[in-house]
Amino acid sequence: NERVFVALGGNLGDVFAAMRTALRSLRRIGGTEVIATSWLYRTAPVDADGPDFLNAVVELRTRLEPQALLERLHDLETRFGRPRDDARSVRHTRYEARTLDLDLLMVGDRRIDTPTLQVPHPRMHLRAFVLGPLSDIAPELELHDGRTVAQALAQAPDITMQRLVPLESS
Repeated sequence: NERVFVALGGNLGDVFAAMRTALRSLRRIGGTEVIATSWLYRTAPVDADGPDFLNAVVELRTRLEPQALLERLHDLETRFGRPRDDARSVRHTRYEARTLDLDLLMVGDRRIDTPTLQVPHPRMHLRAFVLGPLSDIAPELELHDGRTVAQALAQAPDITMQRLVPLESS
């Protein structure tokens, strides 16, 4: 089983309910186990318009290959009203408002760069709204640039970010 981190985000509709439902759905993916969940954060939009975003990160262990897991994440996004089509890829128009966004951040120590999947996520080390929740569950995790998550968070561009509640109560 590989250690995997998935970012959850959104800013349209009842995002907290969507994230909690998505978490339950992640628990039902065969060969996959939810190991840890971060706190939920409210963040001002970065390079985007619209309401504030809610962000969280989940740690999984999975036997699924990265592309198969990504397809399941995209299926979940679609269930929550995020349109996807075959012409879109990881390089689609970014920063749009969305009901639910699930980004595959890291898959073990793998490096993958295909038209549909890039891991480690190419911008995660610059995004406080990813690093904050990731730091809740894996502050000492080493990123592709050699820094830990905690070090990258300390050096990330400053944004308005409010820690709210655990994504999942114990």
